[in-house]
Amino acid sequence: MKIKEITSYIEEIAPLSYAEDFDNVGLLVGNYNTEVTGVLVTLDTLEQTVDEAIEKKCNLIISFHPIIFGGLKKFNGNNYVERVVMKAIKNDIAIYATHTALDNSFNGVSAKMCDVLELQNKSVLIPQKGTIKKLITFVPTNNADSVREALFEIGAGAIGNYKECSFNVNGIGTFNGNENSNPVIGTKGITSKEKETQIGITFPKHLESKVIKTLLKTHPYEEVAYEISTLENYNQHIGIGMIGELKDAMEVSDFLRYVKLKMNTECIRHSAPLNREIKKIAVLGGSGSFGINAAISKGADAYITADFKYHEFYKAEGKILITDIGHYESEQFTKNLLVDYLKEKFRNFAIILSDKSTNPIYYS
Repeated sequence: MKIKEITSYIEEIAPLSYAEDFDNVGLLVGNYNTEVTGVLVTLDTLEQTVDEAIEKKCNLIISFHPIIFGGLKKFNGNNYVERVVMKAIKNDIAIYATHTALDNSFNGVSAKMCDVLELQNKSVLIPQKGTIKKLITFVPTNNADSVREALFEIGAGAIGNYKECSFNVNGIGTFNGNENSNPVIGTKGITSKEKETQIGITFPKHLESKVIKTLLKTHPYEEVAYEISTLENYNQHIGIGMIGELKDAMEVSDFLRYVKLKMNTECIRHSAPLNREIKKIAVLGGSGSFGINAAISKGADAYITADFKYHEFYKAEGKILITDIGHYESEQFTKNLLVDYLKEKFRNFAIILSDKSTNPIYYS
């Protein structure tokens, strides 16, 4: 099995095209065509992670956080990033990172937090913009069904809980081929008027190349007329953070104890307690202070995330309970998510959960 087979499966739930612009995701070290001996899944890739991969005979590390974030101009081993990359290359170990691609997945980091906290009725907290595209094409009416079905087959036409969605209008198409044309219908040099169906169909942006390839393959015309546009509609299934509900409302003190227990943390920094019960919860793995306004606007009673600065706690303004549980603590279950997902597909292959803590923060 090659690296590409494994990473392609990961990209079914976390397409790289949904990673944030600032991020560095994908195969950071190695070659997609390398045969895999074993996979080690971790939250961060450190020197101890590479040592663990060597010990457990894994030549592919699937890491949530990318070890290479900014540009590397030298490999002198002067910092931990350079040392990790050098050791990985020396031992023929590939490193793949998914980071914000998985953050923006409906089944990703924040979804796992919801599962751990047993939240119900989950939805995306901050939908990512520009993720829905629309195809308009014009097909001979007799061929419309086959073209439409081929597009449905690759995932186009899915809207929320519905699939195979399209809009179709019958009309008359005109064309006149020049001396170099080879028209399927009509005669070159003569204007043809043919019955055609205009097909309108939406699709997620990561399918664009596949949609175009399928259209050109199944459309009967020599020259295919089509338009692709980006919609401003919110995508219900792509975006960062989630919001859900507890089965039963809790008093603030009980809620904080519950979060400590479920998220396996002994310390929570939080804003002033509210004078109401906690029921609706917003979550966002990692640094999530930017999501406070979205959490408030969607009526969350509490917001679970990490890395709030001193003055940012004032933004609660008595409207919401901010709970900062720590960066590592908010993302700690992500590697379990990836292992479970990979094991479901590759049942007879070594998918190993790293047993090393990579949390750089200690509490005394």
